[in-house]
Amino acid sequence: MVNWIGLIQIIIIAIVMWLFYRSFIQNTSSERLVRGLLGLALLWVLSFVLSWAHLDLLSGFLHWTALFLSISLIVVFQPELRKFMALMGNIDEWRRIFKRGGVTTKNTSALDGIVSAVEYMSAKHTGALIVFPSSVDESVIEKKGVAIDAEISSELLLTIFFNKTPLHDGAVIIEKDRIAYAGAILPLSQNNLNWKYGTRHRAALGLSEVSGATVLVVSEESGDVSIAEKGKFTKYDDIKKLRAKLEKVMSK
Repeated sequence: MVNWIGLIQIIIIAIVMWLFYRSFIQNTSSERLVRGLLGLALLWVLSFVLSWAHLDLLSGFLHWTALFLSISLIVVFQPELRKFMALMGNIDEWRRIFKRGGVTTKNTSALDGIVSAVEYMSAKHTGALIVFPSSVDESVIEKKGVAIDAEISSELLLTIFFNKTPLHDGAVIIEKDRIAYAGAILPLSQNNLNWKYGTRHRAALGLSEVSGATVLVVSEESGDVSIAEKGKFTKYDDIKKLRAKLEKVMSK
């Protein structure tokens, strides 16, 4: 007789795990770690199945292999393990999964300021790095930089990223529709990137790999505008599409 209650529970657990994977793990550097853990779990299950089938030699071999690999994972996947734990501890990112909102009148002016500044910097080939929203675990940011706590305006952003100012090489962090910090130092991605990507792009990708942050980059060399999310870049040539994307990001 089929145990329907048990089957329903298994389905619910599978759905929750899939949503967790899609929201936190997929397309990040921690994906390799999760795949390794799944393979390890499969070996453990298979060893018990073989033991139940009285294939003790094969069962013992898989058991000790799984034990050896579980120790090896700590060494081999040390960077991914650290990033995975940072994701697990990001409470704001968990809240984001269950909360949605719209762009309010208050942050419409902030959005206008960001879009206007980005459009100008792109045309002038001024490098920029902007992090938002605020749901970033502080432990994954190497240095938050200088506290600003000012309303967002295109003039202020252009001043910060002007190449003669001390803060222009770092990132601006947006919190609650305000410029919270400038000159922030972000973790660099360890992935092999195309030669055209510089330190700004590597920093943007690095933060997106270990957190739910969305990071906007303006290339100093080409003027291209890109957004890093979940370990991937998306290039925006159309300012209207960029504005629509930032509107979704700032509504979270």
